[in-house]
Amino acid sequence: QVQLVESGGGLVQAGGSLRLSCAASGSGFSINRMGWYRQAPGNQRELVAMITREGITSYTDSVKGRFTISRDNAKNTVYLQMNSLNAEDTAVYYCNANALLRPELRVSTYWGQGTQVTVSS
Repeated sequence: QVQLVESGGGLVQAGGSLRLSCAASGSGFSINRMGWYRQAPGNQRELVAMITREGITSYTDSVKGRFTISRDNAKNTVYLQMNSLNAEDTAVYYCNANALLRPELRVSTYWGQGTQVTVSS
């Protein structure tokens, strides 16, 4: 019902910046929460940042002050601006969205395929 497509990942040197985008497409749904998760080699998948439909944000401690999550509700798109990147930010980043499906009003969680972010030292 809902497809999430990420873009913006790549290779960047330490101290650089990247901007990730995730667009939700489909029909018969509305998006509530959207967020970004990441999984580095050998680590558990962790929540990086989350944003509600109203624009309330939350971040994991390791990215506070460096990353900014935002969204465009008209485009069903969420962004993650990543500044001052370091090697510990290297991971596959996954977009996540909680969607309310119409007309049955069923709540489902959707994941993107992931986009690789690699930060060189």
